[in-house]
Amino acid sequence: MANQKSALKRIRSNESKRLRNKYQHKTTRNAVRNLRTIEDKKEAEAMLPSVIGMLDKLAKNNIIHANKAGNLKSKLTKHVAAL
Repeated sequence: MANQKSALKRIRSNESKRLRNKYQHKTTRNAVRNLRTIEDKKEAEAMLPSVIGMLDKLAKNNIIHANKAGNLKSKLTKHVAAL
């Protein structure tokens, strides 16, 4: 176990960041899944910008890779356009 105050603080902060990243990632995955199940084009078009924003935020914070975010955004945009 760590003895220094800075190491103990780092353990605490890492855990809180891990939980926040996990929550944001799971929320975004659920939003992507919900967008894929929508059949109404207008509803999907309204939801698309918010999902894209969520993906951009995850990529900016290095929770997911930037290329993965780009691939997901591209596939979702094509899906919504095909409705």
